[in-house]
Amino acid sequence: MRIHLATDHAGLDFSTRLQEHLRAAGHEVVDHGPLTYDALDDYPAFCIRAAQAVVADQSAGVEALGVVFGGSGNGEQIAANKVEGIRAALVWNASTAELAREHNDANVISIGARQHTFDEVTSFIDLFIATPFSQEERHVRRIGQIADFERDGSLLPDPRA
Repeated sequence: MRIHLATDHAGLDFSTRLQEHLRAAGHEVVDHGPLTYDALDDYPAFCIRAAQAVVADQSAGVEALGVVFGGSGNGEQIAANKVEGIRAALVWNASTAELAREHNDANVISIGARQHTFDEVTSFIDLFIATPFSQEERHVRRIGQIADFERDGSLLPDPRA
C-alpha cells in the first residue's frame, strides 16, 4: 500500500522513524514534508498535499492512505479535511484507529505526536492500515451523505421542519 505522510516540526522525528517502520512492513512511503526541522514551519500545505495525493491515488485505483502529524493532530486533521474526498480522523487510541476505518472509511488519520510514544503511534497506524471498511449499509449511507454535502451542499430534510 502507498502511504502518504505529512507533519510539522512537532512530528518530524516520528515521521522519519515511521517511514522506516512502514517500508520494513512492505509499504511504499511518500513524504510530503517537511524535510528539515523548522520550529516556525506551517503544516497546512504539507497536510493538504498529502491529502490531495491520497485522493489522486485512490481515484487512479492505487491503494493508498495518509497519515498526518502535529503536536496535537487537530490542525493537521482540519487541513487534510479541506480536501474534497478526504475523511481524516483524529486518532488517539486503538479503538479510534480501528473505527476510523471500519465505520468511517477514513483515508487519512491524524495523530498528536506530543501526545503519544512512538510505539503507540506505530500501533495505531498499523491497526488503521490493517482494518478494512465494514461496507455496512448504514456506514455507506452516512459516508454518502457527507460526500453529497461536500459536493453540492445537499442535506437530508430537517425532521424538525
